[in-house]
Amino acid sequence: MIARLTHAAWLPRLRHSLRMRLMLLFVVLALAMAAAFLGGMQRALSGGWRDVARPLVADYVDRLVAELGTPPDLARARAMVRALPLSIRIDGPAVQWDSHPQKRDRDWHRGDDAQAVGWWLLTRTTADGHRITFGLGDTAWSHQPRAIGWVTLGVLLLLTALAYAYVRHLLRPLQAIGEGAQRYGQGDFEPPIRVRRRDELGDLAAQVNAMAANLRDRLDAKQALLLAISHELRSPLTRARLNAELVEDSEANRVPREALLRDLAQMAELISDLLESERLANGHAGSASGHSVLQREPTSLNQLVADVIARSFPGQPIQTQLTELPELPLDRTRMRLLLRNLIDNALRHNAAGGPPILVSTQRDERGVRLRVRDFGPGVAEQQLPHLTEAFYRADAARQRATGGVGLGLHLCRLVARAHGGELHIANAGPGLVVEVLLPV
Repeated sequence: MIARLTHAAWLPRLRHSLRMRLMLLFVVLALAMAAAFLGGMQRALSGGWRDVARPLVADYVDRLVAELGTPPDLARARAMVRALPLSIRIDGPAVQWDSHPQKRDRDWHRGDDAQAVGWWLLTRTTADGHRITFGLGDTAWSHQPRAIGWVTLGVLLLLTALAYAYVRHLLRPLQAIGEGAQRYGQGDFEPPIRVRRRDELGDLAAQVNAMAANLRDRLDAKQALLLAISHELRSPLTRARLNAELVEDSEANRVPREALLRDLAQMAELISDLLESERLANGHAGSASGHSVLQREPTSLNQLVADVIARSFPGQPIQTQLTELPELPLDRTRMRLLLRNLIDNALRHNAAGGPPILVSTQRDERGVRLRVRDFGPGVAEQQLPHLTEAFYRADAARQRATGGVGLGLHLCRLVARAHGGELHIANAGPGLVVEVLLPV
Protein backbone atom coordinates (compact mmCIF):
# COMPACT_ATOMS: atom_id res chain seq x y z
CA MET A 1 0.00 0.00 0.00
CA ILE A 2 2.79 2.41 0.93
CA ALA A 3 4.65 1.51 -2.26
CA ARG A 4 1.54 2.29 -4.32
CA LEU A 5 1.10 5.67 -2.64
CA THR A 6 4.75 6.51 -3.12
CA HIS A 7 4.58 5.55 -6.79
CA ALA A 8 1.38 7.53 -7.27
CA ALA A 9 2.95 10.59 -5.62
CA TRP A 10 6.26 10.47 -7.50
CA LEU A 11 4.95 9.71 -10.99
CA PRO A 12 3.10 13.04 -11.54
CA ARG A 13 5.99 14.91 -9.95
CA LEU A 14 8.47 13.22 -12.29
CA ARG A 15 6.23 13.86 -15.28
CA HIS A 16 5.79 17.58 -14.60
CA SER A 17 9.10 18.51 -12.93
CA LEU A 18 11.90 19.67 -15.21
CA ARG A 19 14.40 19.26 -12.37
CA MET A 20 13.45 15.63 -11.76
CA ARG A 21 13.54 14.81 -15.46
CA LEU A 22 16.98 16.39 -15.81
CA MET A 23 18.27 14.37 -12.87
CA LEU A 24 16.84 11.16 -14.35
CA LEU A 25 18.38 12.03 -17.72
CA PHE A 26 21.82 12.50 -16.16
CA VAL A 27 21.60 9.20 -14.26
CA VAL A 28 20.50 7.27 -17.35
CA LEU A 29 23.21 8.98 -19.38
CA ALA A 30 25.86 8.02 -16.82
CA LEU A 31 24.74 4.39 -16.75
CA ALA A 32 24.65 4.23 -20.55
CA MET A 33 28.12 5.77 -20.81
CA ALA A 34 29.49 3.35 -18.21
CA ALA A 35 27.93 0.36 -19.96
CA ALA A 36 29.24 1.50 -23.34
CA PHE A 37 32.72 2.13 -21.95
CA LEU A 38 32.97 -1.17 -20.08
CA GLY A 39 31.50 -3.13 -22.98
CA GLY A 40 33.87 -1.52 -25.44
CA MET A 41 36.90 -2.15 -23.24
CA GLN A 42 35.87 -5.77 -22.73
CA ARG A 43 35.54 -6.35 -26.47
CA ALA A 44 38.86 -4.63 -27.12
CA LEU A 45 40.66 -6.71 -24.51
CA SER A 46 39.00 -9.94 -25.60
CA GLY A 47 39.95 -9.22 -29.19
CA GLY A 48 43.53 -8.61 -28.13
CA TRP A 49 43.52 -11.88 -26.17
CA ARG A 50 42.34 -13.84 -29.16
CA ASP A 51 44.68 -12.25 -31.65
CA VAL A 52 47.88 -11.78 -29.65
CA ALA A 53 47.93 -13.04 -26.07
CA ARG A 54 46.37 -16.48 -26.50
CA PRO A 55 49.04 -17.89 -28.89
CA LEU A 56 51.77 -16.65 -26.58
CA VAL A 57 50.12 -18.16 -23.53
CA ALA A 58 49.52 -21.43 -25.39
CA ASP A 59 53.20 -21.70 -26.22
CA TYR A 60 54.10 -20.88 -22.62
CA VAL A 61 51.72 -23.56 -21.31
CA ASP A 62 53.29 -26.13 -23.63
CA ARG A 63 56.68 -25.34 -22.12
CA LEU A 64 55.25 -25.66 -18.58
CA VAL A 65 53.79 -29.08 -19.40
CA ALA A 66 57.15 -30.20 -20.81
CA GLU A 67 58.87 -29.01 -17.64
CA LEU A 68 56.46 -31.03 -15.46
CA GLY A 69 57.46 -34.19 -17.32
CA THR A 70 55.64 -37.45 -17.98
CA PRO A 71 54.15 -38.55 -15.69
CA PRO A 72 53.80 -35.11 -14.06
CA ASP A 73 56.22 -34.47 -11.22
CA LEU A 74 54.33 -33.15 -8.15
CA ALA A 75 57.48 -31.63 -6.65
CA ARG A 76 58.02 -29.58 -9.78
CA ALA A 77 54.31 -28.68 -9.86
CA ARG A 78 54.40 -27.42 -6.24
CA ALA A 79 57.59 -25.43 -6.91
CA MET A 80 55.97 -23.94 -10.00
CA VAL A 81 52.88 -22.89 -8.05
CA ARG A 82 55.02 -21.27 -5.33
CA ALA A 83 57.16 -19.41 -7.88
CA LEU A 84 54.40 -18.31 -10.29
CA PRO A 85 50.84 -16.95 -9.83
CA LEU A 86 49.42 -20.18 -11.23
CA SER A 87 46.99 -22.88 -10.24
CA ILE A 88 47.56 -26.40 -11.57
CA ARG A 89 45.15 -29.30 -11.67
CA ILE A 90 46.30 -32.77 -12.73
CA ASP A 91 43.84 -35.55 -13.58
CA GLY A 92 45.15 -38.90 -14.76
CA PRO A 93 45.73 -42.59 -14.07
CA ALA A 94 48.82 -42.05 -11.93
CA VAL A 95 48.48 -38.55 -10.46
CA GLN A 96 45.40 -36.78 -9.05
CA TRP A 97 46.32 -33.35 -7.66
CA ASP A 98 44.89 -29.87 -7.43
CA SER A 99 46.90 -26.91 -6.17
CA HIS A 100 43.76 -24.89 -5.25
CA PRO A 101 40.91 -27.30 -4.50
CA GLN A 102 39.05 -24.81 -2.33
CA LYS A 103 39.07 -22.23 -5.09
CA ARG A 104 37.67 -24.62 -7.62
CA ASP A 105 34.91 -25.80 -5.30
CA ARG A 106 33.96 -22.22 -4.43
CA ASP A 107 34.10 -20.55 -7.82
CA TRP A 108 33.30 -23.16 -10.47
CA HIS A 109 30.84 -25.99 -10.81
CA ARG A 110 31.07 -26.45 -14.57
CA GLY A 111 32.94 -29.80 -14.72
CA ASP A 112 36.20 -30.37 -16.55
CA ASP A 113 35.27 -28.75 -19.85
CA ALA A 114 38.48 -27.52 -21.45
CA GLN A 115 36.58 -24.60 -23.00
CA ALA A 116 35.35 -23.24 -19.63
CA VAL A 117 36.18 -19.58 -19.20
CA GLY A 118 37.28 -17.80 -16.04
CA TRP A 119 40.36 -18.56 -14.01
CA TRP A 120 40.90 -21.90 -15.85
CA LEU A 121 42.86 -20.80 -18.93
CA LEU A 122 44.21 -23.73 -20.96
CA THR A 123 44.31 -27.52 -20.72
CA ARG A 124 46.87 -30.00 -22.06
CA THR A 125 46.83 -33.80 -22.26
CA THR A 126 50.11 -35.66 -21.93
CA ALA A 127 51.13 -38.81 -23.76
CA ASP A 128 50.43 -41.03 -20.74
CA GLY A 129 46.82 -39.80 -20.41
CA HIS A 130 47.17 -37.07 -17.76
CA ARG A 131 45.18 -33.90 -18.30
CA ILE A 132 46.82 -30.75 -16.90
CA THR A 133 44.76 -27.56 -16.50
CA PHE A 134 46.43 -24.24 -15.80
CA GLY A 135 44.75 -21.20 -14.33
CA LEU A 136 45.39 -18.12 -12.25
CA GLY A 137 46.35 -18.53 -8.64
CA ASP A 138 45.32 -16.60 -5.55
CA THR A 139 46.27 -13.14 -6.74
CA ALA A 140 44.63 -9.77 -6.42
CA TRP A 141 45.07 -9.21 -10.14
CA SER A 142 42.10 -11.44 -10.91
CA HIS A 143 39.83 -9.07 -8.94
CA GLN A 144 41.20 -5.85 -10.38
CA PRO A 145 39.03 -5.73 -13.54
CA ARG A 146 35.86 -5.86 -11.42
CA ALA A 147 37.20 -3.21 -9.05
CA ILE A 148 38.23 -1.04 -11.98
CA GLY A 149 34.71 -1.36 -13.42
CA TRP A 150 33.06 -0.22 -10.18
CA VAL A 151 35.54 2.64 -9.80
CA THR A 152 34.86 3.72 -13.37
CA LEU A 153 31.11 3.63 -12.77
CA GLY A 154 31.52 5.64 -9.56
CA VAL A 155 33.63 8.27 -11.31
CA LEU A 156 31.08 8.57 -14.11
CA LEU A 157 28.23 8.97 -11.60
CA LEU A 158 30.22 11.58 -9.72
CA LEU A 159 30.88 13.51 -12.92
CA THR A 160 27.18 13.25 -13.76
CA ALA A 161 26.23 14.61 -10.32
CA LEU A 162 28.61 17.52 -10.78
CA ALA A 163 27.19 18.22 -14.24
CA TYR A 164 23.65 18.10 -12.84
CA ALA A 165 24.59 20.50 -10.04
CA TYR A 166 26.08 22.90 -12.57
CA VAL A 167 23.00 22.73 -14.81
CA ARG A 168 20.80 23.28 -11.77
CA HIS A 169 22.88 26.35 -10.93
CA LEU A 170 22.44 27.59 -14.48
CA LEU A 171 18.65 27.13 -14.30
CA ARG A 172 18.27 28.63 -10.82
CA PRO A 173 17.04 32.01 -12.17
CA LEU A 174 13.97 30.19 -13.52
CA GLN A 175 12.71 29.80 -9.95
CA ALA A 176 13.01 33.54 -9.29
CA ILE A 177 11.34 34.29 -12.63
CA GLY A 178 8.48 31.92 -11.80
CA GLU A 179 7.97 33.45 -8.35
CA GLY A 180 8.06 36.95 -9.81
CA ALA A 181 5.55 36.08 -12.53
CA GLN A 182 3.24 34.63 -9.87
CA ARG A 183 3.50 37.84 -7.83
CA TYR A 184 2.82 39.96 -10.88
CA GLY A 185 -0.23 37.85 -11.68
CA GLN A 186 -1.60 38.64 -8.19
CA GLY A 187 -1.04 42.35 -8.71
CA ASP A 188 2.06 42.68 -6.49
CA PHE A 189 4.72 44.37 -8.62
CA GLU A 190 7.28 45.02 -5.88
CA PRO A 191 10.03 44.02 -5.67
CA PRO A 192 10.94 43.29 -9.31
CA ILE A 193 12.74 40.12 -10.30
CA ARG A 194 16.42 40.51 -9.49
CA VAL A 195 18.60 40.15 -12.59
CA ARG A 196 21.69 38.23 -11.46
CA ARG A 197 23.12 37.14 -14.79
CA ARG A 198 23.86 38.49 -18.25
CA ASP A 199 22.90 35.37 -20.21
CA GLU A 200 19.58 34.40 -21.83
CA LEU A 201 17.87 33.84 -18.48
CA GLY A 202 19.01 37.28 -17.32
CA ASP A 203 17.53 38.75 -20.49
CA LEU A 204 14.30 36.85 -19.83
CA ALA A 205 14.09 38.23 -16.27
CA ALA A 206 14.62 41.76 -17.58
CA GLN A 207 11.91 41.28 -20.22
CA VAL A 208 9.44 39.97 -17.62
CA ASN A 209 10.21 43.01 -15.44
CA ALA A 210 9.60 45.32 -18.40
CA MET A 211 6.31 43.57 -19.15
CA ALA A 212 5.25 43.90 -15.50
CA ALA A 213 6.11 47.61 -15.50
CA ASN A 214 3.93 48.16 -18.60
CA LEU A 215 1.07 46.21 -17.03
CA ARG A 216 1.39 48.20 -13.83
CA ASP A 217 1.25 51.49 -15.72
CA ARG A 218 -1.88 50.39 -17.55
CA LEU A 219 -3.56 49.17 -14.36
CA ASP A 220 -2.70 52.41 -12.58
CA ALA A 221 -4.14 54.42 -15.46
CA LYS A 222 -7.31 52.30 -15.43
CA GLN A 223 -7.65 52.65 -11.67
CA ALA A 224 -7.11 56.40 -11.78
CA LEU A 225 -9.74 56.77 -14.51
CA LEU A 226 -12.25 54.60 -12.65
CA LEU A 227 -11.73 56.41 -9.37
CA ALA A 228 -11.99 59.80 -11.07
CA ILE A 229 -15.26 58.86 -12.82
CA SER A 230 -16.67 57.40 -9.61
CA HIS A 231 -15.83 60.49 -7.59
CA GLU A 232 -17.14 62.82 -10.27
CA LEU A 233 -20.45 60.95 -10.47
CA ARG A 234 -21.14 61.17 -6.75
CA SER A 235 -21.92 64.87 -6.72
CA PRO A 236 -24.47 64.92 -9.60
CA LEU A 237 -26.07 61.77 -8.20
CA THR A 238 -26.47 63.39 -4.80
CA ARG A 239 -28.05 66.48 -6.43
CA ALA A 240 -30.34 64.31 -8.55
CA ARG A 241 -31.49 62.36 -5.51
CA LEU A 242 -32.13 65.60 -3.61
CA ASN A 243 -34.16 66.99 -6.50
CA ALA A 244 -36.14 63.76 -6.71
CA GLU A 245 -36.89 63.94 -3.00
CA LEU A 246 -38.21 67.50 -3.51
CA VAL A 247 -40.65 66.42 -6.23
CA GLU A 248 -44.22 66.77 -5.01
CA ASP A 249 -45.39 63.47 -3.51
CA SER A 250 -48.70 63.40 -5.35
CA GLU A 251 -50.62 60.37 -6.56
CA ALA A 252 -49.53 60.97 -10.14
CA ASN A 253 -45.84 61.42 -9.28
CA ARG A 254 -45.49 58.67 -6.69
CA VAL A 255 -44.66 55.74 -9.02
CA PRO A 256 -42.12 57.53 -11.26
CA ARG A 257 -40.64 59.26 -8.21
CA GLU A 258 -40.08 55.96 -6.40
CA ALA A 259 -38.62 54.38 -9.55
CA LEU A 260 -36.24 57.31 -9.98
CA LEU A 261 -35.15 57.10 -6.34
CA ARG A 262 -34.53 53.34 -6.72
CA ASP A 263 -32.40 53.89 -9.81
CA LEU A 264 -30.43 56.66 -8.13
CA ALA A 265 -29.86 54.48 -5.05
CA GLN A 266 -28.66 51.64 -7.26
CA MET A 267 -26.24 53.95 -9.07
CA ALA A 268 -24.91 55.27 -5.75
CA GLU A 269 -24.48 51.70 -4.50
CA LEU A 270 -22.65 50.76 -7.71
CA ILE A 271 -20.24 53.67 -7.30
CA SER A 272 -19.59 52.74 -3.66
CA ASP A 273 -18.95 49.13 -4.66
CA LEU A 274 -16.57 50.22 -7.42
CA LEU A 275 -14.58 52.40 -5.04
CA GLU A 276 -14.46 49.64 -2.41
CA SER A 277 -13.39 47.01 -4.94
CA GLU A 278 -10.56 49.23 -6.18
CA ARG A 279 -9.35 49.87 -2.63
CA LEU A 280 -9.37 46.16 -1.81
CA ALA A 281 -7.89 45.04 -5.13
CA ASN A 282 -5.00 47.49 -4.94
CA GLY A 283 -4.14 47.18 -1.24
CA HIS A 284 -1.03 45.23 -0.30
CA ALA A 285 -1.28 41.95 1.55
CA GLY A 286 1.43 39.69 2.89
CA SER A 287 2.96 41.92 5.57
CA ALA A 288 2.81 41.18 9.27
CA SER A 289 -0.21 43.46 9.64
CA GLY A 290 -2.01 41.96 6.65
CA HIS A 291 -3.92 43.92 4.04
CA SER A 292 -3.11 47.63 4.27
CA VAL A 293 -6.74 48.74 3.76
CA LEU A 294 -8.22 46.67 6.58
CA GLN A 295 -8.87 47.95 10.08
CA ARG A 296 -8.73 44.72 12.07
CA GLU A 297 -10.03 44.22 15.58
CA PRO A 298 -11.04 41.14 17.62
CA THR A 299 -14.51 40.20 16.43
CA SER A 300 -17.08 37.50 17.10
CA LEU A 301 -18.15 36.29 13.66
CA ASN A 302 -21.35 34.74 15.06
CA GLN A 303 -22.36 38.05 16.66
CA LEU A 304 -21.58 39.86 13.41
CA VAL A 305 -23.84 37.45 11.50
CA ALA A 306 -26.67 38.00 13.98
CA ASP A 307 -26.30 41.80 13.81
CA VAL A 308 -26.33 41.89 9.99
CA ILE A 309 -29.43 39.68 9.81
CA ALA A 310 -31.25 41.75 12.47
CA ARG A 311 -30.43 45.15 10.93
CA SER A 312 -30.48 44.48 7.19
CA PHE A 313 -32.84 41.52 6.76
CA PRO A 314 -35.52 41.66 9.48
CA GLY A 315 -38.36 39.22 8.92
CA GLN A 316 -36.62 37.47 6.01
CA PRO A 317 -36.64 33.64 5.74
CA ILE A 318 -33.17 32.98 7.17
CA GLN A 319 -32.08 30.01 9.27
CA THR A 320 -28.77 30.03 11.17
CA GLN A 321 -26.53 27.23 12.47
CA LEU A 322 -23.75 28.93 14.40
CA THR A 323 -21.15 26.87 16.29
CA GLU A 324 -18.87 28.24 18.98
CA LEU A 325 -15.93 30.13 17.46
CA PRO A 326 -12.90 32.05 18.75
CA GLU A 327 -12.64 35.76 18.16
CA LEU A 328 -11.03 36.61 14.83
CA PRO A 329 -9.04 39.70 13.75
CA LEU A 330 -11.55 41.08 11.23
CA ASP A 331 -12.41 44.37 9.59
CA ARG A 332 -15.99 44.62 10.81
CA THR A 333 -17.16 47.10 8.16
CA ARG A 334 -15.97 44.96 5.28
CA MET A 335 -17.14 41.71 6.85
CA ARG A 336 -20.61 43.27 7.17
CA LEU A 337 -20.38 44.12 3.48
CA LEU A 338 -19.48 40.50 2.71
CA LEU A 339 -22.33 39.13 4.83
CA ARG A 340 -24.90 41.54 3.36
CA ASN A 341 -23.92 40.67 -0.20
CA LEU A 342 -23.91 36.91 0.41
CA ILE A 343 -27.26 36.90 2.24
CA ASP A 344 -28.86 39.30 -0.25
CA ASN A 345 -27.64 37.15 -3.15
CA ALA A 346 -29.04 33.99 -1.50
CA LEU A 347 -32.43 35.62 -0.76
CA ARG A 348 -32.82 36.87 -4.32
CA HIS A 349 -32.11 33.43 -5.81
CA ASN A 350 -33.94 31.28 -3.24
CA ALA A 351 -36.92 29.31 -4.45
CA ALA A 352 -40.25 31.03 -3.82
CA GLY A 353 -42.04 29.21 -1.05
CA GLY A 354 -39.07 26.95 -0.46
CA PRO A 355 -36.97 26.43 2.68
CA PRO A 356 -35.31 29.49 4.22
CA ILE A 357 -31.71 30.19 3.27
CA LEU A 358 -29.12 28.71 5.62
CA VAL A 359 -26.26 30.69 7.19
CA SER A 360 -23.82 28.52 9.15
CA THR A 361 -20.39 28.76 10.76
CA GLN A 362 -17.98 25.95 11.58
CA ARG A 363 -14.37 25.53 12.67
CA ASP A 364 -11.98 22.83 11.41
CA GLU A 365 -8.23 22.29 11.11
CA ARG A 366 -7.91 24.86 8.29
CA GLY A 367 -9.80 27.71 9.97
CA VAL A 368 -13.32 29.09 10.30
CA ARG A 369 -15.85 28.36 7.56
CA LEU A 370 -18.80 30.64 6.85
CA ARG A 371 -21.45 29.13 4.56
CA VAL A 372 -24.48 30.76 2.98
CA ARG A 373 -26.82 28.45 1.05
CA ASP A 374 -29.99 29.05 -0.91
CA PHE A 375 -32.42 26.45 -2.26
CA GLY A 376 -33.00 27.93 -5.71
CA PRO A 377 -32.25 26.52 -9.17
CA GLY A 378 -28.47 26.82 -8.86
CA VAL A 379 -26.09 27.73 -11.66
CA ALA A 380 -24.66 25.81 -14.61
CA GLU A 381 -21.31 24.24 -13.72
CA GLN A 382 -19.44 26.07 -16.48
CA GLN A 383 -20.59 29.40 -15.03
CA LEU A 384 -19.40 28.77 -11.46
CA PRO A 385 -15.76 29.93 -11.99
CA HIS A 386 -17.01 33.26 -13.41
CA LEU A 387 -19.47 34.24 -10.67
CA THR A 388 -16.83 36.19 -8.72
CA GLU A 389 -15.70 38.19 -11.76
CA ALA A 390 -16.60 41.87 -11.79
CA PHE A 391 -19.85 42.63 -13.69
CA TYR A 392 -20.47 38.97 -14.51
CA ARG A 393 -24.04 37.77 -14.23
CA ALA A 394 -25.39 34.30 -14.99
CA ASP A 395 -28.47 35.79 -16.68
CA ALA A 396 -28.24 38.30 -19.49
CA ALA A 397 -30.76 40.83 -18.17
CA ARG A 398 -29.31 43.47 -15.86
CA GLN A 399 -32.25 43.93 -13.56
CA ARG A 400 -31.94 44.50 -9.85
CA ALA A 401 -34.59 41.88 -9.12
CA THR A 402 -32.64 39.16 -10.91
CA GLY A 403 -29.10 39.79 -9.83
CA GLY A 404 -27.87 43.37 -9.62
CA VAL A 405 -24.88 44.49 -11.68
CA GLY A 406 -22.47 41.68 -10.80
CA LEU A 407 -20.21 43.24 -8.18
CA GLY A 408 -21.55 41.53 -5.03
CA LEU A 409 -19.69 38.21 -5.19
CA HIS A 410 -16.66 39.97 -6.66
CA LEU A 411 -16.49 42.19 -3.57
CA CYS A 412 -16.99 39.17 -1.30
CA ARG A 413 -14.01 37.44 -2.89
CA LEU A 414 -11.87 40.56 -2.45
CA VAL A 415 -12.87 40.86 1.22
CA ALA A 416 -12.07 37.17 1.84
CA ARG A 417 -8.67 37.47 0.17
CA ALA A 418 -7.88 40.66 2.04
CA HIS A 419 -8.36 38.70 5.27
CA GLY A 420 -6.06 35.94 3.99
CA GLY A 421 -8.98 33.64 3.27
CA GLU A 422 -10.66 31.97 0.30
CA LEU A 423 -14.11 32.02 -1.27
CA HIS A 424 -15.60 28.95 -2.99
CA ILE A 425 -18.92 28.55 -4.82
CA ALA A 426 -20.57 25.22 -5.59
CA ASN A 427 -23.96 23.82 -6.50
CA ALA A 428 -25.62 22.24 -3.47
CA GLY A 429 -28.46 20.39 -5.25
CA PRO A 430 -30.76 22.19 -4.89
CA GLY A 431 -29.43 25.70 -4.69
CA LEU A 432 -26.03 27.29 -4.44
CA VAL A 433 -23.64 27.35 -1.48
CA VAL A 434 -20.99 30.03 -1.01
CA GLU A 435 -18.23 29.18 1.49
CA VAL A 436 -15.74 31.64 2.96
CA LEU A 437 -12.70 30.13 4.69
CA LEU A 438 -11.01 32.47 7.19
CA PRO A 439 -7.70 31.56 8.83
CA VAL A 440 -7.55 31.49 12.63
